[in-house]
Amino acid sequence: MAVANAILLYLVAALAEIAGCFAFWAWLRLGRSVWWLLPGMISLAFFAWLLTRVDTGFAGRAYAAYGGVYIAASVGWLWLAEGQIPSRWDLLGGAICLVGMAVILMGTRAA
Repeated sequence: MAVANAILLYLVAALAEIAGCFAFWAWLRLGRSVWWLLPGMISLAFFAWLLTRVDTGFAGRAYAAYGGVYIAASVGWLWLAEGQIPSRWDLLGGAICLVGMAVILMGTRAA
């Protein structure tokens, strides 16, 4: 159950981080209003708070495992939010990162 909870937290955190970063991207690269920064900063603060909810004794381990989910979620964002179909290399890279995340999460539970 702890691993499933961590994965759920990571998925929500990834959405919050990507949305927050995209708000800055939209402002700086797409010419959107500076007001995009307010929800972006709130979203990034929510992302940081979510990572503190992961049940691990070390922040670095939580961040390392989260990285795999973030990369895979970014490929999903590329497709769903930006309308760009991921290449096979995007999908393979995301899958490799998810395997790395699983190794970190499962390995720390087994030790």
